Parts: sequence; C-alpha cells; structure tokens
Amino acid sequence: MSRIVALASLAVLITGAAGAAGLKQVGTIAVPGEKLTNFDISFIDQKTGLYYFADRSNKAIDIFDTGADKFVDRVPGFIGVTLKNGKPNNDTSGPDGVVLVGNELWAGDGDSTIKIIDVAARKIVATLNTGGKTRLDEMAYDAKDNTFIGVNNAEEPPFATVISTLPDRKVIGKIIFDHATDGAEQPQYNPADGMFYLSIPELDKDPKKGAIAIVDPRTAQLVKMLPVENCHPAGLAFGPNDNFVLGCGADGKDMPAVTTIMNAKSGQVVAVIEGVGAADMVDYNAKNGQYYTASRNNPGGPVLGVIDAKTNALIQTIALMGGNPHSVASSETTGKVYVPVGGFGGGDGTIHVYELAK
Repeated sequence: MSRIVALASLAVLITGAAGAAGLKQVGTIAVPGEKLTNFDISFIDQKTGLYYFADRSNKAIDIFDTGADKFVDRVPGFIGVTLKNGKPNNDTSGPDGVVLVGNELWAGDGDSTIKIIDVAARKIVATLNTGGKTRLDEMAYDAKDNTFIGVNNAEEPPFATVISTLPDRKVIGKIIFDHATDGAEQPQYNPADGMFYLSIPELDKDPKKGAIAIVDPRTAQLVKMLPVENCHPAGLAFGPNDNFVLGCGADGKDMPAVTTIMNAKSGQVVAVIEGVGAADMVDYNAKNGQYYTASRNNPGGPVLGVIDAKTNALIQTIALMGGNPHSVASSETTGKVYVPVGGFGGGDGTIHVYELAK
C-alpha cells in the first residue's frame, strides 16, 4: 500500500557553514487511503525506527517503518478534520500531538482528550480528558519522573496539563498561561535540568514579545519564563551545548523571518539565524549534527531549513512547493529526515525523505 519514489533533488539554496553537508531528497512515501490534505505532528521512536504521524485526513495515527521507508499500519479512532463556516477548523481537529511513553503512544485529539495507544497491539486502549473544549496539541515525556505534559493551545487562556504516566495516570497539575494571548506551543523535556520547556508565542497581545515557560514535571509548577523577542516561538528542540532551537512563527511581515537559538543555562539568545524562518515544528538530529525547521510560511515559499548545530549557521534551505509542510522528524539511526507535505497548493500529499548529501 506504499511505495518509495526516487526523485531528483528540489531547488536548494546553500548559504553559510562552508563545507558542511546539506541534505538531498531520496524519495517519498505514499500515504494510503484518503488524500493527505490535513495533518499535524510526527514522531520517530529511535529504538524501533517506527515513525508515527498524525493523519487527520484519515482520522488516524499512521505508522511507517523508517528502515524500509514504507507504510506499516494505521490506528483509527480520532476525530479527523472538523469544519467551521465550511472550512477546516484547526482548533477542534485531530489527531494532533504524538509522543512515545514507554510502550504506549499518547496522542492528542480535537476534543481535549488524549488517546492512549498500545504500541504492540496498535489500538486505542484508554482515553484521558484534560478538561478543555478544543484540541490537545503538542506534548512531551519525562521518562525519569514518569510524567507527561500536554498543551491545550487553542483555549483562552491556553493551559498545560501534567499527568503521571504510571498506571494510575493521575493528573499532577494544570498550568494556566494567563498572559499568553496567542496560544502555547511545543514542549520538550530537558534532561540536563529535569524541566519541561514550552514555547509561548505571544504575551499580553504584543506579537513581538514571547517567552519560554519552564515547568517542573514533579510539581506541575511554573518555575520561570525566559523572554524571547521578535520570534513568536512555536517549535522547540534541544541540541548540543545546552542550546535549543526555536521555530519562530515570524513570517517577515511585522518581524523578520528568522530562526532563534537559545541557551537553557543562561536563558540568553546565542544566535539569530537569518535566511530561514516562519517555522512550526523543529527537530535536532545528533547523528547529523543539524537542526531542521519546517518553515511553512518562509518568505518566498515553504522550505525545510538545515542549520549546523555546532556553528549555528544556516547550511541550506530546500523548497517544499506548498502543502503546509509544518512537521519534521528525523532518525538517529539512518540520519534521514521526514517532512509530510499536503496534497494541495503545489504539494504532492506524500512524506518527503531526505538524507545527507554524499
């Protein structure tokens, strides 16, 4: 039901980081069933090589094998695409965020619930409700303290819920972001200090002022906020040297389209990278030593950004030709990078596969 199609490399812009290896496209993976027009987050289990993808068009979590780059299975049972005034309503559609929690996959849905999937059985075995009316979006897992954090980014104000991943699945607490006026975005666990870090795009209706919220997973308490300006942060991924990359939502209209690198220890911005921005999800690959940005609103058209994580220099931007490509994930085993592209606006409705250029 799936196939790899070898493709010639798309138009690429090389800039900065002289001598650093860029990526080349090596194929696509077809998505069976309904045409892929609406989707959200993707996640790769680095132990098994399985790639989990929130496919709203098919109301399911799709599973792909990154060793063979092929479709494996599908777990249905999600809301899919909801409509408002005849148009897709992102706030109540699902599935949304996905993260592996031990032998389970926890996936957010459009009705503020978490669907818990038994990875071996490939079926939903439990549903948790976080008490909102809109989608449970992005999420992260702390294996040390057995805790999970999920974000209801479409609520007003947005909130995050910290839940025990032990068999009781007890709600530890809820953090309400009263000053967040444009949602709350991607959380990540930082093993260096044992905290969750979470993007807040906008504070007090000032689009140029955002923050990174730091949450204690043991107490579900907000520890502090790291200010970040002229970014409108969305995606967040930890890299080397206690740094993390932010997918800045700024699209070049009111703020320059850039990518920001911050340091978790100092709380300071260490690099502002010009030439690529307006990203949603971002990723770090230690094998390749690179950050990746799913820059769907980059000026001039959507691109996959490639940044050297050692020098914080832009290596490459790869044109993605439409399809709202806002999700990116990579394999630490093969070094391959996966970017879903919707089947509209010039996109082909497949998952694009890249690897380091030889």
